[in-house]
Amino acid sequence: MRQIVQNLKSGETVLENVPAPKAKAGHVLIKTTKSLISLGTERMLVTFGKANFLDKARQQPEKVKQVLDKVKTDGVKPTIDAVVNKLNQPMPLGYCNVGEVMATGAGVTGYSVGDRVVSNGPHAEFVNVPTNLVAKIPDNVHDSEAAFTVIGAIGLQGIRLCNPTFGETIVVVGLGLIGLITAELLKANGCQVIGLDFDKAKVSLANNKGITAIAVSDGSDPVKTVLNLTGQVGVDGVIVTASSKSNDIISQAANMSRKRGRIILVGVIGLDINRSDFYEKELTFQVSCSYGPGRYDDEYELKGNDYPLPYVRWTEQRNFQAVLQAMANKSLDVIPLISEEIPLDQVVPVYDNISSSKAIATLITYDERAELNHTVITARQSFEKTHGVIGIIGAGNFTSAMILPSLTKDGAKIKYIASAGGLSGTTLAKKYKVANSTTDYKLILDDPEVDSVIITTKHNSHAFLGIEALDRGKHIFVEKPLVLNEAELESVIEVQGKNGKNIMVGFNRRFSPHAIAIKKALGSQPGPINISATMNAGFIPPDMWVQDMEIGGGRIIGEACHFIDLLVYLTGSEVSSICMNALGRNPKENTDNVSILLQFKNGSNGVINYFANGSKAYSKERIEVFSNERTAIIDNFRKTYFYGFKSVKNISTRQDKGHKDQFAQYNRFLLAGGEELIPLSEIINVTRASLAAISSLKGKSWIDVE
Repeated sequence: MRQIVQNLKSGETVLENVPAPKAKAGHVLIKTTKSLISLGTERMLVTFGKANFLDKARQQPEKVKQVLDKVKTDGVKPTIDAVVNKLNQPMPLGYCNVGEVMATGAGVTGYSVGDRVVSNGPHAEFVNVPTNLVAKIPDNVHDSEAAFTVIGAIGLQGIRLCNPTFGETIVVVGLGLIGLITAELLKANGCQVIGLDFDKAKVSLANNKGITAIAVSDGSDPVKTVLNLTGQVGVDGVIVTASSKSNDIISQAANMSRKRGRIILVGVIGLDINRSDFYEKELTFQVSCSYGPGRYDDEYELKGNDYPLPYVRWTEQRNFQAVLQAMANKSLDVIPLISEEIPLDQVVPVYDNISSSKAIATLITYDERAELNHTVITARQSFEKTHGVIGIIGAGNFTSAMILPSLTKDGAKIKYIASAGGLSGTTLAKKYKVANSTTDYKLILDDPEVDSVIITTKHNSHAFLGIEALDRGKHIFVEKPLVLNEAELESVIEVQGKNGKNIMVGFNRRFSPHAIAIKKALGSQPGPINISATMNAGFIPPDMWVQDMEIGGGRIIGEACHFIDLLVYLTGSEVSSICMNALGRNPKENTDNVSILLQFKNGSNGVINYFANGSKAYSKERIEVFSNERTAIIDNFRKTYFYGFKSVKNISTRQDKGHKDQFAQYNRFLLAGGEELIPLSEIINVTRASLAAISSLKGKSWIDVE
């Protein structure tokens, strides 16, 4: 299928050929008939993409600080690589989609094949959208009208926050697409509406809809104009839908308001607020969040858990439905807003000239003959009678930044990369000359030419994907963790025991030259040693998927496991028992501020401090090893210091956590066989220890690790 995407590094907008998505659980697969270009939002994205690095930095000063902090801890080269990798990721454009239901995923009710629906899907021939972001179109609403639904919901949410009553006077600042729809919905609500804009064409369009619209491009004072229209009383509310860096708009909104007036920001403006403007009138100011309640809430959007109507009357989906109903009863007429309709294959020039466009609304039309293909060929290669062929499931940041660069540098033969949406996988496949991009991971499992499957998806899918791959006779490489619970682990062990295929987990730290140097310096029989390891992991929000015990398993199971493995490697012994304590009086099981005590079978002791409350300016990882009056220290895998070791020199490198050597060795293992890179017994032991750490926290006791 074809999809419109933008490269944030170059600013180039392209019509990309990508595999169509499959209907996931809780999602609806839609074949697009129309989509609407949101000139305001999409213009900002395109303009940002076309800006040079310096201008990008100026637009996002908070990101610059993060980059500088990363330079201090990780070094210049890893930081540059991370920034470039982020900018190279394609950005899907669009969020106003209309189409026909092609299929529904597991658990979906209320939708049938053939239903006409709206969604916030991107500009693509096929989209896969969660059910709470989909709404049915009334029979008397044309697809061209329905394409305005999501934009209309943005304006409607601003109105709901303003809470206007019949007869009140509301100013709409900015008569672009959202502003014009907002003004018309306010009028339908029984309000007196005043619209302000610099563009006389937009003002004329608003006037034709019965709105008192005023062009402020002639130098007239908008505040005095509004006050004159209201008998010097001021307006009851101001809804700002404009896009401007100026602070004048917020000041003008305050000065044209009556006492205790309401100001709602829907657009993007400068927000250097003068306190006296708000203090003297006791004004309220609120920023509107997109389509309404539920936006950016994974429980609502991704898991499909609706808010009860008696308690949350207007969710984002119900706002979609309300806008569609306004179109159906003709209280909202969007047809006059359509400037042009352009076929999908002719739309790229629209984006090339978007900064100078005077259009109000541009609709994209789609070819009804588009075919639902879940795989595209991205590089012509033959894998017949080839050994060591790899298929990758997952095309996220880690695949992009580490897995593919490492494997391709070592000449690995990669036949597939699978991604849920198809876009990220296709971009990486083209860059690294992977033969096929697909949204159907089962194609990888069923291909007899594929010897190994690398799994780098969200953590809750690791176990079932690994089991499926093992059951098909594939070796598996699972980016940590292997599983999220004991039942999954037992299932993995059982399946592996039937065919003996290799299981590898991405415990990369043991492959770092720093860890290898310490292991060598300790000797083949290090005896009981003490290790103190600190992970200055940094704060991540509690609503991130990694923190969700059902999806990510929490940061201890999902991330700290690789430090447990590092200690197993350095001590030369498996974990025998574990105890974990956490910060706070009643820590939750997904806590990320913990101290983990470990006892090893050979008598060694270890402590892992995994903290999320430290300074980002401090080293992210530090390992201290104590043995026979000797000490070795790894500082962030950039420097290693040896104290008391004879004829052992300190090490200084670019940050090297062992990823590249790990993948190089894995590729060689696939090609030539030999010993497993990490003994399966150690992988199982480390996994059980990680799971036991959570049990220890709950039970407030030491846990023996089988």
